[in-house]
Amino acid sequence: MKVAFVLAGLSAGGAERVISKLAAGSLARGWEVTIVTFDRPGDPIFHPIDPRVSLIRLALPTKGRGLSAWIAAVRRCWALRRTLQGRFDVVISFLTKVNVLTLLATRGGKMPVIVSERNNPDRQPAHPLWRFALRYLYPRAASIVMLTHKGRERLRPVERKRAVVIPNPVCPLPYGPRHDWPPQLVAVGRLNEQKGFDLLIAAFASLAERFPDWNLVIFGEGPDRSALEAQVASLGLTRRIGLPGCTAHHGEWIESATLFVLSSRYEGFANVVGEAMQAGLAVVAYDCDFGPSDLIEPNVSGLLVPPENVNELSNALAQLMSSPADRERLGSGAVERVKMFRESAVLSRWMQVIENAHA
Repeated sequence: MKVAFVLAGLSAGGAERVISKLAAGSLARGWEVTIVTFDRPGDPIFHPIDPRVSLIRLALPTKGRGLSAWIAAVRRCWALRRTLQGRFDVVISFLTKVNVLTLLATRGGKMPVIVSERNNPDRQPAHPLWRFALRYLYPRAASIVMLTHKGRERLRPVERKRAVVIPNPVCPLPYGPRHDWPPQLVAVGRLNEQKGFDLLIAAFASLAERFPDWNLVIFGEGPDRSALEAQVASLGLTRRIGLPGCTAHHGEWIESATLFVLSSRYEGFANVVGEAMQAGLAVVAYDCDFGPSDLIEPNVSGLLVPPENVNELSNALAQLMSSPADRERLGSGAVERVKMFRESAVLSRWMQVIENAHA
């Protein structure tokens, strides 16, 4: 069987990590695997890709706004159509806009297309035309893969009957929590509005005087860097809050963490929570849609707090920052909990969906 995975690029990210695993799993079944992206051939690849995988990088990254953005989208759609037409048995695309382009590019053909939603479509900013295209095209997908049951329930009935729930795999990483002094609170993600780091900085600021030994480190890059740096400076916490960018290796941030926090306004699954849990870190997370409540059993394998509530986040962080025993108890519970999301089981479910689409 010849399968193609389509996504925007191969930088750091949850979808990119999952595709690297799915490509390896597909090769293990004897399938021919191609990954098609819109980034440039020289752009860095963050997650390892098996050298047996064929890479087609179309060099048509998203750029511009308004009319230029729509022209770029049309160019990507036509380039994708020329690339895919008649060459593959199954096509699997990731992320909303790429899903729309893939379904458009394959219209009129016989190739089944599996689309995968990786985020919360209710909260993602999108032009009304994208949303219209989504409603029109998603019922044409062979299957719609959602990360959580809550996410599946948000689909319309016509889409829901084609939807399956497959969480992201939580893979063991070769890193352990920080045991050095001073203790550190760590968060990870793209520096944008979705990840809520402005809320986290406010919560930490309210605790900084009470916990003078603790620092906050936020790993990631993104468009809100300047705004977050300005917020930190205005609070006089430039020596206590660091934004060092992305780590060189996936998951390396674990070695900097005494305690992990997720402050997102919304999520698709929250991969970093699973990664923190498998490493034995205690986790405090906003109970946002979607993901954290699937991963965390409250007060057994982590703490969940009401979304976007800075005071509640501060209180939960204070509880664990002041109690090594609670951190150890929740960290042990986290290790047991994430066994439900082991890689082999998740990949097996994906392979079944792909095979069913081809049948």
